[in-house]
Amino acid sequence: MTRNVVMISPGYPAEMPYFTRALSQIGARVIGLGEQPRQALPEVARAHVAHYVQVRTLWDEIGVVREMQRLAGQVRIDQVECLWEPGMILAARIREALGLPGMTVEETLPFRDKGVMKQRLDAAGIRTPRHQRARTSDEVREAAERIGWPVIVKPIAGAGSADTHRCDSRAELEQALRQVRHVEEVSVEEFVEAEEFTFDTICADGRLAFENVCLYKPRPLQQRQLEWVSPQSFALRDLDQPELVAGRKMGRQVLDVLGFRTGFTHMEWYRKADGEVVFGEIGARPPGARLVDLMNYCTDNDTFVGWAEAACFGQVRRQFERKWNVAVTFKRAKGEGRIRRIAGLDRIRADFGANLVEVDLTPIGAPRRNWKATLVGDGYLIVRHPELQTLFHMADRIAREVELYAG
Repeated sequence: MTRNVVMISPGYPAEMPYFTRALSQIGARVIGLGEQPRQALPEVARAHVAHYVQVRTLWDEIGVVREMQRLAGQVRIDQVECLWEPGMILAARIREALGLPGMTVEETLPFRDKGVMKQRLDAAGIRTPRHQRARTSDEVREAAERIGWPVIVKPIAGAGSADTHRCDSRAELEQALRQVRHVEEVSVEEFVEAEEFTFDTICADGRLAFENVCLYKPRPLQQRQLEWVSPQSFALRDLDQPELVAGRKMGRQVLDVLGFRTGFTHMEWYRKADGEVVFGEIGARPPGARLVDLMNYCTDNDTFVGWAEAACFGQVRRQFERKWNVAVTFKRAKGEGRIRRIAGLDRIRADFGANLVEVDLTPIGAPRRNWKATLVGDGYLIVRHPELQTLFHMADRIAREVELYAG
């Protein structure tokens, strides 16, 4: 029997249309739920939703739940999925209202509230940064003094590095407080000096069906703060290298403690110079910033479909083999206005050949994008190679030699 799956926000963020397509590809009937008109959905999403429900706002949870209850009186609904972090609590409320399987509100909360998340992991003995939640400026100041400089201030319910600030002094903390006035509650945390990695998984009925580790260069906070940086992420081919063993073990422990059973997860963790591993945070969702594409290039496979299989069948039917190290490098144009020139790309194409697997840069004549608003900036290049050191060299060349100029 065909499964009717409600997909919340099938067209946004950028990866969601491909998860929507994956559900359709494995035979599910997708019911889209979102704010934009159906005709405004990206083509990939529009082509793979069998029915679409437009609501005024997804943040009126009571109203959206009532709309889904009304729909359930007309059409059988088998499950509700949401891979966009702000909508995960809504998805849980709809499941509870309709008596459907999947994560409940209580099970979802630790993945949305960084304070609750870390409290549960602390209780299980997992090393987390020293932390304290705060609602007022005075509470933030008190927490920073107790934890010790430097500290990180970030939203309790945030995603990625948006509204995240490193503060090395009281003066920098005061500046950060002015910038997070719109945030209702923050987490004040110890800044961990270390390399930063991901631990990404697809789980199926409590079993780990796929795992991935990416390395960030430089760390995401620096990527957000330094305009001249070309942010990079590396999907690592060899997950058994000694430097990753403790982080992967911790990742599995985190999934067990938080009771995660089915779906995609994206965890960030730190490896200090002395080898200690420290938990960062985890979301019950896939990563953004093209990391899912990196996983696909790494394995010559489709993790979008792997997730859909896990969600609908309770098992991942495809086999994943890690064949490549893969890197994405995001570029930011120099100057203001419209893109006038792209330098260095022809040489990179000639030298890298088939190892350059994707190029998506802001075209000449188009406006330069606001680098502060999106990590993707003015586009990206993806390269892959079986040897990691060779890949590092290739990515360094892209960072140095490919330049976009606006004017």
